[in-house]
Amino acid sequence: MTHSASDRTRRRFPKARHLLRHSDFERVYKQGRRHFARHFTVFYLRREAEPAVSGLRIGFTVGKVLGNAVERNRMRRVLREAARLSGLERGLDVDMVVNPKKSLLEADFSAVRSEMGSALDAIEKSIRKL
Repeated sequence: MTHSASDRTRRRFPKARHLLRHSDFERVYKQGRRHFARHFTVFYLRREAEPAVSGLRIGFTVGKVLGNAVERNRMRRVLREAARLSGLERGLDVDMVVNPKKSLLEADFSAVRSEMGSALDAIEKSIRKL
């Protein structure tokens, strides 16, 4: 079964949702809050004073201690897909950095997706309180 290019791009994790700059990662780590899940930890920070950027932006940090390049890339892909399916369109102006735990490699994708959804729900609740 072949898919057209528009189908593939529609289902991808959009570039505008990537957290890319080192300074953005550092700001989230230093000023943000944490949410602990079974297979990953999420650092998050509400984004203010950046009207050009809206919506949720996510970065992934997978250190070498978690495995070889193949395993680290698999973790990144699983987390990216779980985030994409769990609600990039929530309307949150938040920067997130996700740090996986080694247990993510053995985890079932549906559990990771559920965990990501729960994490996003908790972050949304926390942000609305502030």
